[in-house]
Formats: sequence, structure tokens, C-alpha cells
Amino acid sequence: MEVTGRIKELYPEKQVTASFRKKECVITTQEQYPQHILIEFVQDKCDLLNNFQEGQDVKISINLRGREWTAPDGQVKYFNSIHGWRIEPMQSEAPQQPSHAETSAPPSNLPPLESSADSGSDDDLPF
Repeated sequence: MEVTGRIKELYPEKQVTASFRKKECVITTQEQYPQHILIEFVQDKCDLLNNFQEGQDVKISINLRGREWTAPDGQVKYFNSIHGWRIEPMQSEAPQQPSHAETSAPPSNLPPLESSADSGSDDDLPF
């Protein structure tokens, strides 16, 4: 899955345990009703956020994670998280149009196409 939007917040990296670290960011989607989505980058993926800054438009590839937890009183609770695994800057410029030479007729060194009527065959298979 992918989320696109503008980086609203970039939080400092947190060392959760001796062997687990995470870095979070908030993305604001750009739609009629913008959403503010917290996305976690964990372990080696934390470093992906180092080259980005607040206010930048990005596309983030994500995975949804869910887990079950049983409280000491026996009540079962469910938690969801969104993990980012790739982030790319959005291109703000329009794609380049092909030049006139690229949109002209196909190269003349290709053989002409034969239709099934020209080949004398009754089936419509191309071979």
C-alpha cells in the first residue's frame, strides 16, 4: 500500500529497547478531507527519514500491522500500526512530453503487418 501527502511532523528517533529503535512521522493527505496519519519506521528503516524534512511532499510505501494483547484482567485488546518501508519525494514538475520525432510513424525497417485476410488462413491465429 502507499500513502501520499505532505510531511507534517518528523519526530526524533527513539531507542525503545536495547535492540529496537523507531522513528515516526505524520503525513497529511491532500484530499477533500485531509487525514493526519502517523507512520512508524523501525530498525534500519529509521535512516530512510534522514533526507526528508517537514513540509515536503512524499509517497510512502506502508504495511499495516495488527496485534492482539491480553490485559492482566483477561480483557483482549487489539492494536494497529502503520509501518513505512520506503519513502520517495513526490515529483512536482509535469512529466516531459515526447518530442515530435518520438511520436511520428514507426521505423521503416520493420516488415509490414499481415492481416488474417491477406494470409489466406481461415483461423485468426497470428502464427
